[in-house]
Amino acid sequence: MKQISILVPYEAVPSTILDPRAIFTVVNQFLVNAGKEPVFDIQLVGLTEQVTLSNGVISVNTDTIISNLEKTDLIIIPALSGDMKSTIDLNADFIPWIVNQYKKGAEVASFCLGAFLLASTGLLNGKSCSTHWFSANEFRSMFPEVSMTEGSIITEIEGLYSSGGATSYLNLMLHIIEKYAGREISIMAAKYFAIEIDRQSQSIFVMFNGQKKHEDEPIKQAQEFIEQNYANGLSVDILADKFAIGRRHFERRFRKATSNSPAEYIQRVKVEAAKKQLENTSKNINEVMYEVGYADVKAFRTAFKKATGMSPMDYKHKYNRQAAA
Repeated sequence: MKQISILVPYEAVPSTILDPRAIFTVVNQFLVNAGKEPVFDIQLVGLTEQVTLSNGVISVNTDTIISNLEKTDLIIIPALSGDMKSTIDLNADFIPWIVNQYKKGAEVASFCLGAFLLASTGLLNGKSCSTHWFSANEFRSMFPEVSMTEGSIITEIEGLYSSGGATSYLNLMLHIIEKYAGREISIMAAKYFAIEIDRQSQSIFVMFNGQKKHEDEPIKQAQEFIEQNYANGLSVDILADKFAIGRRHFERRFRKATSNSPAEYIQRVKVEAAKKQLENTSKNINEVMYEVGYADVKAFRTAFKKATGMSPMDYKHKYNRQAAA
């Protein structure tokens, strides 16, 4: 059996503790019903025997504490809430234990903002990671040595797993179940819990919000200028000239401050504006394309699909009530 240790950190999101426990338990029952041995030995693991969550609304009794657990096969870090720096400090005692278990051969999976605790171990340095798109800028700022894959539902590398935002953790659970119990059982779990299996991207949900928590004031002004003038044929040369910075130096400073190149930033702002028009107006695709500053249909569709994973028309049909009707 695989020993599954679901951590119960302070400031954890309760559903990302209770759901995995319930799902792994049901999967064991599927196996028993099929005349097979259960796969998962599930336990809740904390720093203390009881952890109070959601401002005192919920108390979770742990099965054991980390000092009593010598070895495990898979550690699950649930989603976290609150100020991430403060939350990590509250749970700092988990960090050396997670590192030690990983060195002993355990795999580690983080759900949503649990990636902040996983990244705090240093195990993700030089590797890729998923987390909630809303916290992408904060994550990059806190962990510059980790490559944040904003659009991914699941990231897996060297026994370290992470999921995207919100309910993406359910897809990571299906991935883990398939790895340990097989595809058939994973499909059964997906059907039983009504989870869309094999969902690969959270790009469609991402609302671009440029990283402005930096101290480079001219670059911040350039970001604001882009957001106000994105439809007016902006280029890197125009921006560099406007803010009296050499092009190469401007590009380096812009990427360092925002994690995007100027061209990427312009494109993301345009696509975000297009998304809002497709969601809320009756304008056709060409009208939207011209209004956000694109003149070439192919270029617009390519940029839009790269950012959202969908064509502009499919996006409109999905999110515009009038178009859907």
